[in-house]
Amino acid sequence: MQWRLFLALLAAALLGAGAQALIQQWQWPIYSLLVLALPLYGLSGQLLEPLRRLLRALEGAVLSYRDGDFSMSIAAGPSGPLRQAELAALLRAHQELGLALREQRQQLARRELLLDTVVQNTPLALLLLQEPGGEISYANIAARQLLAQGRSLAGLSLASLLDDSPEALRLALASGQDQVFGMSENGQEELFHLSQRSLQLQGQPHRLLLLRRMTRELSRQEVASWKRVIRVISHELNNSLAPISSLSHSGAELARRGQTERLEAVFASIGERSRQLHRFLAAYAEFAKLPSPHWQSVDWPAFLAGLLAQHPYRLEGAEPTRPARFDPGQLAQALINLLKNAQEAGGPPEAVSLAVEWQARELCFVVRDRGCGMSEAVLAQALLPFYSTKRSGGQHGGSGLGLALAREIAEAHGGRIGLSNREGGGLEVRLCLPQ
Repeated sequence: MQWRLFLALLAAALLGAGAQALIQQWQWPIYSLLVLALPLYGLSGQLLEPLRRLLRALEGAVLSYRDGDFSMSIAAGPSGPLRQAELAALLRAHQELGLALREQRQQLARRELLLDTVVQNTPLALLLLQEPGGEISYANIAARQLLAQGRSLAGLSLASLLDDSPEALRLALASGQDQVFGMSENGQEELFHLSQRSLQLQGQPHRLLLLRRMTRELSRQEVASWKRVIRVISHELNNSLAPISSLSHSGAELARRGQTERLEAVFASIGERSRQLHRFLAAYAEFAKLPSPHWQSVDWPAFLAGLLAQHPYRLEGAEPTRPARFDPGQLAQALINLLKNAQEAGGPPEAVSLAVEWQARELCFVVRDRGCGMSEAVLAQALLPFYSTKRSGGQHGGSGLGLALAREIAEAHGGRIGLSNREGGGLEVRLCLPQ
C-alpha cells in the first residue's frame, strides 16, 4: 500500500511538471489541463477504493455491535490492498473483539437465565415498579399468585391492581416503609413481612417490593418460644424456690435454738422472694388467660386521660369525638404496653406520640417514637411471645410479652397490628380495629 501511494504521488508530480512545461513552451490554455487531470482522478479513486470498502465494512460492524449483533466479521480478499500487513492486523483485532463480545454476551445470558430461574421460583413475592407512576416492570411467580391468581402483571399499575385487595395490603404498600402486617387469605389470617427499596435502573427510578409469608415461620418460632418459656419459668422457679427452701430451713433452726429475734428478717426475705415469684408468674398468666373483649361505647376524654396517667405522651391532632366501640380495659392495656416500649426505645420522651385515626372502616391507634427503631430481623420476630431484645431484670427488663399481648388484644377485636421503621429514626406501631 505504501509503495502504491508513493508511485501515485510520483506520477502526479511528473504529470504536473510536464503540464507546466507545456503551458510555458506551447502556450496551452489552462482548461486543456483537465485532459491531464482526469487520469489522475481515476487513479486516486482506484487507490482509495480498498480503503473505502474497509471503512464501510467497519461502519457496518459498529452498527451491528450497537444493535447487539456480535456475529458479523470482516474477511480480507484473496489479493489486493486488504492483504497488506497493517490492514490485516486491524482485521484480526476486529475479529478478536467480536469473539470476545460474543463470549461475554453468552456468559451474561447464562447468568441472566440462572438469576431469572432463581427469582421466579423463590417463595418470596417480588415486584419491580417503575416510578413515579407505579407501573409494574417485573413480577415473579409468587407475586402473580398472591396478587392476580397467576396472571401476568407486566405493564399494569399497582394502584389499579390493589383496588380489590385487602385494606391491610394497600396501606402497607402505600407506607413506603418496611413492616410486618396481617391480612386474611383463603379464610385464614396470614402474616407478611414487607421490604421496600428505591433504586436506579438504566437511569430511571424504580421501587423494589419484597413480600415474605411469615405465618409458617412464626409457627415454628412459636414452638421454639414455648420451649424457651418453659426453660425460663423453670429457671425462675429454681432461683426463687431454692432461697425459700434455704431460708425456711434457717428459720426452723433458729426457732429450735430459741433465737426468735432473727425470725422476722427470715420471714421478710421469704415473703419478698414469694412476691417476686408471684409477680413473675402473674405476668405470664395474664397473657395466657386473656378474656374475650367486652365491647362498649368509649368515653374518649376518660380513656385518653387514663393512658396519660400511666405513661406520658403527646396527642397528635385534636382529641377524637367520633363514637367508637371496643373493650376500653383491654385496649388501654395494649396501648400502655406500646407507650412503655416507646418510652424505653432510647429516643427523647417528648417525641413519644399517640394518634387516633379513622381509615375506611377501621379505627387506628398509632404510637410513634424517635428511638433506634428495629432491624429487619427484629421486625420479623417482634410479635412473637417471649421474644425480647431487652435484658431480663433491671429497670427496663423485658418479658417479651408486651407486643405479643397487644397483638392478641388486637386480633381478639378482629383487628391487626403492624410495625414499621420511621424516616429519620424511630418506630411506628399501628393498631387497627374494625368499626
